[in-house]
Amino acid sequence: MNVLTGLLPAATAVGAGGLLYGLTITALAAASVFARTPARRRDARATLTLLLRRSPADPASSTAAKIEA
Repeated sequence: MNVLTGLLPAATAVGAGGLLYGLTITALAAASVFARTPARRRDARATLTLLLRRSPADPASSTAAKIEA
């Protein structure tokens, strides 16, 4: 058995997981923009923040503010 043949199922699983994560992020980003009520948009943005592991929009935490300081 070739090494590459043995790695194929793992590589396929990693690719499928990455695709699923990307689709989830895209759906949440669309929901945060196009939701009808402000509460739903706020909830979608909060979930997106958790998934992307970023803090909410804070001017002091932006990269530009860190470079200028």
